[in-house]
Amino acid sequence: MSIAEELAAGDFLAFGDILRRRALEHPAAVALRDADGGTLNWAEFDARLDRIGARLQAEGVGRGATVAILGYNAIGYALAFCAAVRIGAAAAPLTTSAPPEAIAAMLADSGARHLFLDRSAGDRLTGTALPAGVSRIAFDDSGVGEPLSAWIPPEGARPRPVEIRPADAFNIIYSSGTTGTPKGIVQSHAMRVGHFRRIAESRFDADSVTFVSTPLYSNTTLVSFLPALVGGGEVIFMPRFDARRFLELAAAYGVTHAMLVPVQYQRIMALPDFDRFNLSRFISKTCTSAPFSAALKAEVLARWPGGLTEFYGMTEGGGSCILRAHEHPDKLHTVGPPAPGHDIRLIDEEGREVPPGGMGEVVGRSETMMDGYRNQPAKTREAEWFDPEGRRFIRHGDIGRFDEDGFLILMDRAKDLIISGGFNIYPSDLEGELRREPGVLDAAVIGVPSEQWGETPVAYVVLEPGAAPDAILASVNQRLGSTQRIRELLPIDELPRSAIGKVLKRELRDRYLAG
Repeated sequence: MSIAEELAAGDFLAFGDILRRRALEHPAAVALRDADGGTLNWAEFDARLDRIGARLQAEGVGRGATVAILGYNAIGYALAFCAAVRIGAAAAPLTTSAPPEAIAAMLADSGARHLFLDRSAGDRLTGTALPAGVSRIAFDDSGVGEPLSAWIPPEGARPRPVEIRPADAFNIIYSSGTTGTPKGIVQSHAMRVGHFRRIAESRFDADSVTFVSTPLYSNTTLVSFLPALVGGGEVIFMPRFDARRFLELAAAYGVTHAMLVPVQYQRIMALPDFDRFNLSRFISKTCTSAPFSAALKAEVLARWPGGLTEFYGMTEGGGSCILRAHEHPDKLHTVGPPAPGHDIRLIDEEGREVPPGGMGEVVGRSETMMDGYRNQPAKTREAEWFDPEGRRFIRHGDIGRFDEDGFLILMDRAKDLIISGGFNIYPSDLEGELRREPGVLDAAVIGVPSEQWGETPVAYVVLEPGAAPDAILASVNQRLGSTQRIRELLPIDELPRSAIGKVLKRELRDRYLAG
């Protein structure tokens, strides 16, 4: 049987073994490509993983250990990640957008004794105290650590065989820190294999060319990058996203697959010459991580060849929904129905399931669930919900409802819900009204303290030149209910976003309270 058939049949296959099989199948085909130059074919990729794995083992890295990586997307980054997993260690890709002190805290929490990094990461950590005894290896051969080319053993070196078990940790993903100190989310090999089972459905195969332009420390990226490798195709890395450069490379290399976040789609579609690029080889475009407006989905469907699929879920796992927008153009306001085998329910503030048609917090259960937050059992318990039969679900933190066809409509993040005078106000409703206004390019609504109401809505908006904030506020408030009205409209040059496009509302609240 083929790898895809074995996975579909429910077999457990170790990731490192899958990569070796792909290398034997088509050794001369390109496996990895850096957008700015440099490639590895599958035979070279497989051999390089063995050499890195052998050196890590020689330095005491065994099954159950952790290897940390920090830097921009590159072949060297992928090598460090995949080599760690092959020898039974957990890869810990650290968040480059975090402050240096937070990066040091993540490294300490991970327990890694090896840090693979590039020049950008090394410069960022200048003057920051890292845990004692951590070896630095520069995967770009810069001077921020021992150069990878000097550290790696000679050709032909191979690691000792390691038995990989489904429950073993595959990677540790650190949350982006949008709500405070990042938490280490431990994901098992079994969870990742659950993602790999979709490769046939997603049409990842030896002819695929997958573009990776979001950070490799994000699960958003890994759910595309790792299955692309399992499928045996080519992966192209872009270290920093640029909309025009993305289109140039996609056309030049005949890209077939890409995972993009909504703000990237927005910037690409806004290019005046978008339609001149040949994107005819695209099979699948996917999106996740942040709200994806129905209008933008419709534009992508109309102008960009290939299917468009939105995935709704969490890094922690739980349940996922899948909207195949090209199959359901009348459901673009939803995130789709639950994925096959995924159980998604809605609960109220007391932890009870809401009746059909009701609104509540999303909880989910599937084979793709985290083991827990590393070293934080209390936080793990907070993230769990158990049904009356004792089955474990993960709390998603979103408020939603199901429509009559079982498609999930998201209202807002539970933590972003504004309670004003006892009434629930959903910021997404207000943001939608703001974006309808001529002159409003982007908008984010937050709740701020109010002596009279407890909380009240305030909006930060990105405006076109010449737009009148007072007139926009008056127009929007005229359409809103009396309990929803926005108190202030504050122009801002650009909304603060994480590397994967989430608006950092905590930063906006801090900005408002400080000002």
